[in-house]
Amino acid sequence: MEWCGASKRLWWRGRRPAIPLWRHWEKGRFLLACRIIATQQNLSASNVSRSALSAATQTAQQNPITRTIAADMEAVNTVIRQRLQSEVALVNQIAEYIISAGGKRIRPVLVLLLANAYGYRGTGHHELAAVVEFIHTATLLHDDVVDESSMRRGRQTANAMFGNAASVLVGDYLYSRSFEMMTALDNMRIMQILSRATTVIAEGEVLQLLNMHDPDVTHDNYLRVIRSKTAKLFEAAAQLGALVAGANDDQIEAAGEYGRSLGTAFQLIDDVLDYAGDAAEIGKNVGDDLREGKPTLPLIYVMENGTPEQRELIRTCIEQGDETHFDAVLAAVSSSGALDFTRREAETAARRAAAAIADLPESEYKASLLQLCTFAVDRNH
Repeated sequence: MEWCGASKRLWWRGRRPAIPLWRHWEKGRFLLACRIIATQQNLSASNVSRSALSAATQTAQQNPITRTIAADMEAVNTVIRQRLQSEVALVNQIAEYIISAGGKRIRPVLVLLLANAYGYRGTGHHELAAVVEFIHTATLLHDDVVDESSMRRGRQTANAMFGNAASVLVGDYLYSRSFEMMTALDNMRIMQILSRATTVIAEGEVLQLLNMHDPDVTHDNYLRVIRSKTAKLFEAAAQLGALVAGANDDQIEAAGEYGRSLGTAFQLIDDVLDYAGDAAEIGKNVGDDLREGKPTLPLIYVMENGTPEQRELIRTCIEQGDETHFDAVLAAVSSSGALDFTRREAETAARRAAAAIADLPESEYKASLLQLCTFAVDRNH
């Protein structure tokens, strides 16, 4: 390997790559070129992705919630592998890196469970589940850049591994690929649901950015961020499952309410786990929200109900993004009842989700949807 300083391009074994790999400096760190070469030496992206997706299928077969759709999950994994292919090696590498990190895959699971619950017997739900997963993955890539996160799902984030510029651009690629896939389905209602969802998600990201380091964010304003940034894609996934199965408008709306409420419950428990979880179990650094100056619901509760000393502590830490006082903040959110309050809010949202599908015909798929409501609030990761 030889570094050619005049052109600032990386030469590999005397040959110039198809796409030049530019040298990037961000906060004094040399990011992109050396990391890409190190990754190329230490893993075969396609093999990692294939084995990770196979592991996801095995997990689906073992998990009582997803066992009924294990074959569908395998089909979705096949679609993901096929649709990730790009002529640009770096796109393949980063997309497969983040996809192969695994995760709960709740959003594609919603598409599959709702479609099956309404008796669908085609293959369109596999494409839709992959589309939803690609959109979600794109938001993760962008989120981690905005939040300057270094850890997700128990390993380095893509931006920590490859740099911010590459992560943002590959996130854009995944968005574009997802819309390319959905147009092939030739269904305007599908386009409307997903295009609206991506718009609302982007608005939620901006709202969250505006709320950063603001200790005066209210409960209602924070819930608006949750519904936009997190719950909207849950809602869209559930609606798509019902839609592809031929459900009527009322049933599609009920499915949307289920997804929206379930997504809210998931995010609220994530807020709890950021102060009461274990980094090894939740797959990210505990206290990240505090470091980023995010006024999540436990902190908002303390600001509205804590002692003057607790409120002043929380205000200072949110304004400064100060995680050095994490232990004191944890003591405040625990003793004030903020974590219990947030958990109760999550339980209320989960009950609302279960009520939304009360009229759904009884089946093993409905049982799995109800189990998801329980899992959303009882999990530790």
